[in-house]
Amino acid sequence: MKHFDSILVANRGEIALRVMRSARQQGYRTIAIYSEADALSPHVQFADEAVMIGPPAATESYLQIDRVQEAARLTGARAIHPGYGFLSENADFSKACIEAGIVFIGPSSEAIEIMGNKAASKRRMLAAGVPCIPGYQDEDQSDAALQAAAAEIGVPIMVKAAAGGGGRGMRLVESLDELAAALAAARSEAENAFGSGELILEKAVLRPRHVEIQVFGDEHGNVIHLGERDCSVQRRHQKVVEEAPCPVMTDALREAMGTAAVSAAKSINYVGAGTVEFLLDADNNFYFLEMNTRLQVEHPVTEMITGQDLVAMQLRVAHGYPLPLTQRDVALNGHAIEVRLYAEDPANDFLPATGIANVWLQAQGEGVRVDHGLAEGQAVSPFYDPMVAKVIAWGEDRSIARRRLVRALEGTALLGLPNNREFLLDVLRQPDFIEGRATTAFIADH
Repeated sequence: MKHFDSILVANRGEIALRVMRSARQQGYRTIAIYSEADALSPHVQFADEAVMIGPPAATESYLQIDRVQEAARLTGARAIHPGYGFLSENADFSKACIEAGIVFIGPSSEAIEIMGNKAASKRRMLAAGVPCIPGYQDEDQSDAALQAAAAEIGVPIMVKAAAGGGGRGMRLVESLDELAAALAAARSEAENAFGSGELILEKAVLRPRHVEIQVFGDEHGNVIHLGERDCSVQRRHQKVVEEAPCPVMTDALREAMGTAAVSAAKSINYVGAGTVEFLLDADNNFYFLEMNTRLQVEHPVTEMITGQDLVAMQLRVAHGYPLPLTQRDVALNGHAIEVRLYAEDPANDFLPATGIANVWLQAQGEGVRVDHGLAEGQAVSPFYDPMVAKVIAWGEDRSIARRRLVRALEGTALLGLPNNREFLLDVLRQPDFIEGRATTAFIADH
């Protein structure tokens, strides 16, 4: 077993606070890192100890592996939790932690590396028998090979960057005449964003649902899943609303998707919390999309319907203990929906906004949870992701959860800078959302 009683959280904002709250409840000493821009941030104030690691830009602070490790050395931290974003899916960071004798609260660097590349991960999933979208993921990256593969697959086709996500390096091709330009644009964007121009092709699944399975593994070979989340309401491939369970899920489909997700995790000896993402079509056919080798932004909805603290489970597994429950022990209760509150201007193409949070009033109410890292009077800077809070509501059924979330958003106030509260309310009030009919085309359609 690995021993540690202090944890450095290599992140900021709401996820740093979220991790530290569970860690403190478990009796750990918590250590924060922060940039000059975050000196007065709530996660810094909450931690038992905090270390400033650099200027505001993430590339000069939160993404500097050497500085994060030096902060751990200075404070005596024996474990590091990466949160999500930043270094959470950086195989070099995971490896550097282990080499320095620090427990990395996450999967192995090998698992991160395999699943961090869409081509390599898809090849591994095909070998493991996980359903995948027909496509091309071979090593020959010549235009001739890609064009030949596209002709065989048939349009519409998605061109995707193998090394990244978030919609960068991604193009929808509806005619083979458009392919050459799409390949050039996607390759250039991928090289700029991820340092790699490797591409894959996939048959476009139009108007699917985006459904992901929460998996958890330990060092003893045990892997379970904790049900699914529907993340179909997206804008530019970025999730806006997430819910659990999926509105159209059946017991048989959950068992099939859960089994596939567990097989995916076992194929790479996965340890810790991870998410296997699928596209689900109108006929309930599902296809592997990618695996995120970290805790997800939307993990609270899973916690609320399972009653499990996923961060506490991460800490337990990181010590080397077996999972605290088996698949038979997993029970889903009720429904939970989460929205992401962003500092952005929906009226101006959702342009990220900066400014002072002159008023910050959190929602309250039965079944309501707010995860945030914002203090009234705090500046929202241009250096980081514009998400400032997650508002989540649970109910005995989906209708109750949705109504509670609407009331919670109505009781939320963020004044001083543009934000997407009214947009989120509009989404939750749309008939197609109320009826559980949303697909990935929902925002474009409405």
